Amino acid sequence: MSGYLKRLAHSLGAYQLASILQKLLAVLLLPVYTARIAPQGYGIVETLATFVIFVSIVVRFGMIESFLRYYFTDRDRARQDALVRRAVLFLLVTTTLAGVALLIPAAPLARLITSRAVPGSFRIAVLGIWAFTNLELAQAVLRVDERLRAYAVCATTNVLLTVALSVVLVVVLGDGYNGLLIANYGVSTLVLLGLWWHLRERLLPAGGSVSDSMRTLLRFGLPTVPAEASAYALSVLDRQYLVHQQGAAAAGRYAIAVKVAGAVVFLVQAFQYAFPPLAYSVGDDAQAARLYRLVTTYYVLIAGWVVAGLTLESRYIIRFLAPHAGYLQAYRAIPWLSLGWALYGLWVVLLVVAGRARVTRRNFPAALVGLAVNVALLAALVPGHGIVGAGVALCGAYLAMLAVMHLLVRRAFAVSFEWLRLAHLVVVLGGLAVAGDLLLPRTGAVGLLARALVFAVIPAVLWLTRFPHAQELARLAALLRGARARIGGAGA
Repeated sequence: MSGYLKRLAHSLGAYQLASILQKLLAVLLLPVYTARIAPQGYGIVETLATFVIFVSIVVRFGMIESFLRYYFTDRDRARQDALVRRAVLFLLVTTTLAGVALLIPAAPLARLITSRAVPGSFRIAVLGIWAFTNLELAQAVLRVDERLRAYAVCATTNVLLTVALSVVLVVVLGDGYNGLLIANYGVSTLVLLGLWWHLRERLLPAGGSVSDSMRTLLRFGLPTVPAEASAYALSVLDRQYLVHQQGAAAAGRYAIAVKVAGAVVFLVQAFQYAFPPLAYSVGDDAQAARLYRLVTTYYVLIAGWVVAGLTLESRYIIRFLAPHAGYLQAYRAIPWLSLGWALYGLWVVLLVVAGRARVTRRNFPAALVGLAVNVALLAALVPGHGIVGAGVALCGAYLAMLAVMHLLVRRAFAVSFEWLRLAHLVVVLGGLAVAGDLLLPRTGAVGLLARALVFAVIPAVLWLTRFPHAQELARLAALLRGARARIGGAGA
């Protein structure tokens, strides 16, 4: 078990490297961008970004999910290479056809999606659909082989080039929100081409046949599309509802809150990339169930701690990163958006459970319930509470999805989640975050430091309330002794 956890930790480190860098640079540059792009323009960028990801989910027809699932069913390298080629060619065709279909009615679609006449921006987003989808699969090839260094180099290069071009276009040339779009999707296209060249030996025909037919791949992958699209539609609907009900400026403030919640987002995305390949590679079902249970508990611990910190410091973060008056109220949505993203990580766990049991058709009913709850809560809460209502609606939708999904898959593949320990985490993390936010000062250095102190003592409170098991404490002590020994040896 410890071996699998080490592999997960190493994978998370590689996948987090670029995400940490991206989020750090994005945070540092937020004051620069928000000084030059009004909330309305930022709302257009983020609305198109969610549209790109949503369409990407649809046009890949579950092929990336099938690729991850079936790559490990055959250890023959030639047949694995044939699977890589088949998946890459399939997505190249579907994304190209979808791009052409979307470019023709660009003007009316741009107004439908953003409520503004921005056909040029929409065309850039269409390029983003093509590049983002194909890049996801190319990076998945690195992930299944656990080529962590290559993945980190690829992702880091993408981040650094995107940031550099964004600064040139937005700050130097004054291209505004279109500069952000061009930088993001133009660089992704270049990185994709470079990664294809890096993988050329696996992409060029070299004999071998795929052990699983295209029908088998689509039979597994297609049922995941409605579920994943419905799940991501939650992120599309809130922006669409805000854009059309309260205007692009409200969507811009909401987008800034999402950026701040990026501390949770990068953790969830790294987990989403690292966990499925590892989870599917475990051959023994009993061992897999134990791994899923333990990973879930500690995912909630880490993600919940980050959510607590963002909740406590949300006002200070916004004042520092986006002091423009138009963005100040964005802090009100940060706790809910952070929590919503953390809940999405638990959805990833249940998707893996369904994938292992090969009952992916059950994903869609759960996602559909979440979508219905989201629509109902948006209609009920956004008119009176604005972006806060949208954040609450997101959390309510994910809770509904998780509940239904657990009921649907628990008999197909039994995982005995540690419900008492999970409740322990919710009480401690949620209680300290809410109490600190309500009782501590909201302005000034005293409030900032007091809230940081509450965040810092959370691990101690968990230890004092006996959250960790004795075996886990012993393992932690052994790791610390080993680390000290290595440091001492290096110093000598």
